[in-house]
Amino acid sequence: MIPKDHPRYRSLVARERIARCAREGIVAPEGLAAHGRGEAFDYLIGEKTIESAALAARTAAAMLLSARHAVISVNGNTAALAAAEIAALQRASGADVEVNLFHRTEERIERINRLLTEHGARVLTGTPERIVPLSHDRALSLPEGIGDADVVLVPLEDGDRCAALREMGKAVITIDLNPLSRTSRTATLTIVDEVTRALPAITAACASLEPGEAERLIASLDNTYLLRAAIDEMRERLAHALE
Repeated sequence: MIPKDHPRYRSLVARERIARCAREGIVAPEGLAAHGRGEAFDYLIGEKTIESAALAARTAAAMLLSARHAVISVNGNTAALAAAEIAALQRASGADVEVNLFHRTEERIERINRLLTEHGARVLTGTPERIVPLSHDRALSLPEGIGDADVVLVPLEDGDRCAALREMGKAVITIDLNPLSRTSRTATLTIVDEVTRALPAITAACASLEPGEAERLIASLDNTYLLRAAIDEMRERLAHALE
């Protein structure tokens, strides 16, 4: 039992949740390493939402609400950490939800779909096709889902699929604590934040955008600026770490 007054309570709860989901076959063993890498970068921003990430979250809401067809792409780690948050964002944005996996088995797909459904998400199902130009199983997508989408939110994404989606002409929003990753640098919009903080921020923004704000946010989107701001935040914290 993790005491709620522990200074890293949220992080430890997330770690315990993803470990449990790994034992249940929802998270691939490789996903544990990916989670640990993200934790390391979260330390560098103080385990909090920084100003540039808050701006990126509002911009993400603007993009989802303005899309012709938005899809939230979910992998095992995202489902394990934020199934309820995915469902809430779906309700707020009207986006579809589709499961997409690198370490893909039908059993994992079924378990993740069930977890998301139990938390209130409506998950697209059907026969996937090799739509995205990749040689591995993340190419498999639903024609009526990611295949048809113009905006795709891909939390905790692989860089090669992000690049492939961009090459297909889709706008890609990602949530990635590493501002140096291929995903962060390739995406249309990167939110440098932890997924259980970022998703509720996007959801809240969907309900609070003022008239004309969505258009202004999209027109002024500068992902290079957002990444540089995150890196500057990390540098400043490192510079003062031993003072």
